Order: sequence, then C-alpha cells, then structure tokens
Amino acid sequence: MHFGLTEEQEAIQEMARRFAADELAPHTAEWDEKHHFPIDVIKKSAELGLAGIYTRDDVGGSGLGRLDAALIFEALSEGCTSTAAYISIHNMCTWMIDRFASEEVRREWCPKLTSMELVASYCLTEPGSGSDAAALKTKAVRDGDDYVLNGSKAFISGAGTSDVYVVMVRTGEDGPRGVSTVLVEKGTPGLSFGAAERKMGWNSQPTAIVSFEDCRIPVANRIGEEGDGFRFAMMGLDGGRLNIAACSLGTANGALRAALEYTNERHAFGKRLNQQQALQFKLADMATELEAARVMLYQAAWKLDQKTPDATRFCAMAKRFVTDVGFDVVNSALQMHGGYGYLRDYPLERMLRDVRVHQILEGANEIMRLIVARDLLKEYQA
Repeated sequence: MHFGLTEEQEAIQEMARRFAADELAPHTAEWDEKHHFPIDVIKKSAELGLAGIYTRDDVGGSGLGRLDAALIFEALSEGCTSTAAYISIHNMCTWMIDRFASEEVRREWCPKLTSMELVASYCLTEPGSGSDAAALKTKAVRDGDDYVLNGSKAFISGAGTSDVYVVMVRTGEDGPRGVSTVLVEKGTPGLSFGAAERKMGWNSQPTAIVSFEDCRIPVANRIGEEGDGFRFAMMGLDGGRLNIAACSLGTANGALRAALEYTNERHAFGKRLNQQQALQFKLADMATELEAARVMLYQAAWKLDQKTPDATRFCAMAKRFVTDVGFDVVNSALQMHGGYGYLRDYPLERMLRDVRVHQILEGANEIMRLIVARDLLKEYQA
C-alpha cells in the first residue's frame, strides 16, 4: 500500500498549482464580483493538457488517471473554485465522447475539445428532474437521419457560452433504459438559452436553462447506442463526483491556510489567537478532517482507475464526505476570522458561497447516501 505520490504526479500537482497561482488566484475576487466568465484563461489550461486530462492521447488528451485528475482539481481550486469546477465539467464531457462515441465521432470532436477550440457543457438535470435523473422528459424523436429534440435542461454550467452540449434525451421507454446521449452544437436552430441564474456562488461561470424547440440534429451526433445514455451519464458522474470533491478539498486547504495566517497575526486577550487552546484544538481538528478527506478521495480515485467493483460506492462515499468536510472547514475558518470573515475584503465568504453547491450538484449528498446504502444492502435483498 503506497501513500506517496510518484515523481510524475508531484510534477503534475506542481504544474496545476502554478497555473492556479499565476492565472486564477489574482483575479478570482474580481471574476466573482463582476460575474465574469474567464473563457480566455480557461482556454490557457488546454495548453497544459488540462482540457482532456483522462482522454486518450491520440485525440489530444493527456491520458492520465482519475487520481491525477483529483490532484489537479485540488490544486486548481485553491486558485478559483468556480473556474476549476467548470474545467472539470468540460473534462467530463470530453471523456464521455472519447469513451463511448463511435471512432468517427470521437475523432471529429475530441481534438477540438482537448485543445479547447471548443468548450462543452453537460446537460442532464431538468426543471422537473434533479435527483430523479432517470425521469427526464427531454425527447429526441427519430426523423429519418435526424433527431428532433424538444424539452429543456436546468442549471447548466456554461450555457450560452459553451460550443457543444452533451445532452441526455429520451429516445425510448420511461426510465433509464429509454435515455440516450447526443451532441448539440451551439447555433443549431431550435437551441436557445434562458437568462443567467442569480446564484449564491460559482459566479465566474454562467448557469442557465438550455431549451430545445424542434431542434434538429443528425443521428450521427448520438454517442453510443440508443438506450445507453443513462449508463454513460452515471459513469461520467463517478469521475465528476471525485473532481467536485477535489474542488472542495482544495478550497478548504486554502481556507485552513488563511485561518492559520490570521490566527497568527490577530491578538485577543493579550496573546495571539493561535495561542488560545480552544482555537488550537479547532485548527487541529480542521487539519485532521482534511487529511481524512484526502485519503478517502485518493482511494476512491484509485479504485475508479483500477475499475474495482466497488468503485461507484467509493466515489459516492468520497463525494459525500469530502464535500461535507470541505464546507465545514471553510465555515470554521470564516468563524475564526470573526466579522472580517463576513466581509468581501477577505476570501472566506466567497469560498463558503462557492463550496456550498458541491453538496448539491453531481448528485446531492442525500443521493450519495442512497447509492452507498443500496450497495451495502444488495446482498440482503430478497
């Protein structure tokens, strides 16, 4: 059992940290305040191979593993949580095409996505189906060599800006077996976008409704076979959950560091805050919980890389645990700052707003508990 990183992984981690420090961190507060989507900076990440982290190298991907990705997103989120999360979503879309599309579709789209000539959005959630994703209503009706799409998707990151939308649609019966996955290009007649949502956090990326009204696309834009889309979506979410957990972990790392620095500078009752035993205990607990979260995340990523039978359960466990711990650590760091933590002059309130959604998206943490419980209890089912 090896807990140390390889030299290559350490180099990958350091590269992502430098990019976060140089390209993300100096602008994060401004992007948040102005609700600016830094697409130019996001595209720079492709020059480092971060647009196709676990996409195969013959189409421009980096060919790395899920543990490598976790290291990358943990590092990137220390610079900007929201922007790192969008890069994760783009990677999930690119991987789904690389993994499940025909060779022709794969070679048509993946090189443009791994270079970020095009950027992508993932479209599963609908206004009427969030946690119950298999109940989606957006339909794709076959008409000769085309599909005609009607319906809408909700809470779509990058909506209106992204060039390609990986969309889960209903092509058959109710339930998961009737779901397929298709690609829709921006500019396709019948594709439209709602107004930008007014959100608590994640303000450096737009979020909006994506609507389809008699939106006609070629059948050739389908990924895989009809009826396989829900399986693809869930497999994509295994990795997506790890990435979002990594974003929580990285943000919490930054929050703990801010708390350590602040408690070393601030004085109360005649001594530094970090000389107060109550705060020493709290800092120790925060650091311990983050280390436990890190071990769980890395183990789940390793299991996904190894394709172990329990990988999905461990991904759900890690997503639930790490995002909960991440939020709690950020919240504790804000509390240590007192009133200053509540001000936008300090980064803690932004960190708190950004990590809160991680407990909701990529499967709410309640759904993660359901996934874990079902897997634990399957051998007891009649």
